[in-house]
Amino acid sequence: MSARIETDVLVIGSGPAGGAAAALLARYGIKTMMVNKYGWVANTPRAHITNQRTMEVLRDLGLEEEAKLYATPNDLMGENTICASVAGEEFGRIRTWGTDVRRRADYDESSPTAMCDLPQTYLEPILIGSSARDGAKLRFDTEYLSHTQDRNGVTARLRDRLSGEEFEVRAKYMIGADGANSKVVCDLDLPLEGEMGKSGSINILFECDLTKYVAHRPSVLYWVIQPGSDIGGLGIGVVRMVRPWNKWLAIWGYDVEQGPPDITEEFARNIVHNLIGDRDLPVKIESTSTWTVNDMYATTLQKGRVFAAGDAIHRHPPTNGLGSNTSIQDSFNLAWKIAMVLKGQADPSLLDTYTTERAPVAKQIVQRANKSLGDFPPIAVALGLPQASSIDEMYANMARRKEAGPEGEAQREALRKAIAGTDYVYNAHGVEMNQRYTSEAIVPDGSAAEVFADEELYHQASSRPGAPVPHVWVYRNGGHRISTKDLCGQGRFTILTGIGGDGWKDAAAAVKEKLGVDIDVHVIGTGQALEDQYGEFAAMRGTTDSGALLVRPDFHIAYRSDAISDSASEDLIAVMAQVLGRKRAPANGAARPVKAVAV
Repeated sequence: MSARIETDVLVIGSGPAGGAAAALLARYGIKTMMVNKYGWVANTPRAHITNQRTMEVLRDLGLEEEAKLYATPNDLMGENTICASVAGEEFGRIRTWGTDVRRRADYDESSPTAMCDLPQTYLEPILIGSSARDGAKLRFDTEYLSHTQDRNGVTARLRDRLSGEEFEVRAKYMIGADGANSKVVCDLDLPLEGEMGKSGSINILFECDLTKYVAHRPSVLYWVIQPGSDIGGLGIGVVRMVRPWNKWLAIWGYDVEQGPPDITEEFARNIVHNLIGDRDLPVKIESTSTWTVNDMYATTLQKGRVFAAGDAIHRHPPTNGLGSNTSIQDSFNLAWKIAMVLKGQADPSLLDTYTTERAPVAKQIVQRANKSLGDFPPIAVALGLPQASSIDEMYANMARRKEAGPEGEAQREALRKAIAGTDYVYNAHGVEMNQRYTSEAIVPDGSAAEVFADEELYHQASSRPGAPVPHVWVYRNGGHRISTKDLCGQGRFTILTGIGGDGWKDAAAAVKEKLGVDIDVHVIGTGQALEDQYGEFAAMRGTTDSGALLVRPDFHIAYRSDAISDSASEDLIAVMAQVLGRKRAPANGAARPVKAVAV
């Protein structure tokens, strides 16, 4: 065995979670090593829906514009079509991913970013490139074998798959982002709830110019209902756009009890041609693979100095497009905490809040994605497919929706309702954006719990501690706008305040002196360097002018003060000590309890 390599953080896996963790840690100045057992990043486009919360993380890393170069923009994502085949008759459509004019404003006002379609094959190199440029050490063809922990660190045993040589890496912390079959999670014996392998799916990556069938109804997804589409998988056939309009992914199910079929090129081509509905179009099959629909999440995400992230801790079908997004956001939550602990700015107990804050999110998105699978069968029922005893009867039942009279009218109404019922599959903006944290790293202010009109479907901005800081545009001298979110992040704590809140700068300086942690302070208001021209900051902050929002590096509000007081410095020191897990009083005396603020 060769000499031991040393690093501060070892990341296992280079997918969305691992890539984001390495990029963020490297950006924060942490000595990081990332390994991947394969020769390069993802070889299939797998995850692709990239929501606004994830785009905010990429924006924080300075990668948003690079991501947009490779992404399909939001306005080409939305005409989701339910059809007999791509070239065949339509059963209906639903506008998705916020492209409906009645939903567009919800999305536009919630973030400075826009969601897009960025396949994993393009996303991962962006994250990997960023981490390498910032100093992370990357090793491919390197397999994780095992690890041991002690009070000072983690020793991982790895194997170079090219030479066969085994070696050790000694790290202070390790992150297991090694996917749904995570060996790290297995070695940690983390508690998991749910079921794996509920049904089987076949992915077929292919090239075919479908412009004439889709350019007039641009979408990410074309759902195909035809005989056999209800077997396994998602319970419906899918033609998914990878690049408009000549690269696609076909998804078809198989009976998981029988095991995956022998997928020859002829077999794959036949599935693709059936889904397209035009056998004269030339099709190039690039690759095929199989996967299973899972319904499993971890209830504990860490043990000792080892953490798990991404698909390792939330395993679910691709419905709702939550997988890579949640994975990246796991790392956004964890990376700043590890960085501050390693820099001596936070107590290691801060790391316990990773499970407290992210385990509920893992459970929520797994349950939502699997619940969404149940939104498709009503479409087939409305078309009379399960009721049919033969293929001929299936087609006859589907054709009945074209007939005049009460029976045809009833079927059309049932079909419209069934298609509208998939709204939560595509437009669950609240699931994407409404994450609220409750932990020791959040200081409650005594305000009443939020009441949501629809927590899953609609985003609801809030300045309550635990919520992400709301996005509004404020304006620099000269009139150039900047988002409140752009004033935060970058691995630092931030205070947003108004006129009369200049004393928070002194409080931030006191925190720097006593705890060694920088806090940026931005005063927003009339005549200030940042002006609230539309009054939106005043409307969203939930405080008086001199009050403050303390925002963590991951954009979540840690503390809200209604107004500044004579004891602002002592209060802020006490707040930061709690948030960072440093329970002992600062040098100048006992930390004062923070008064509850009702807003």
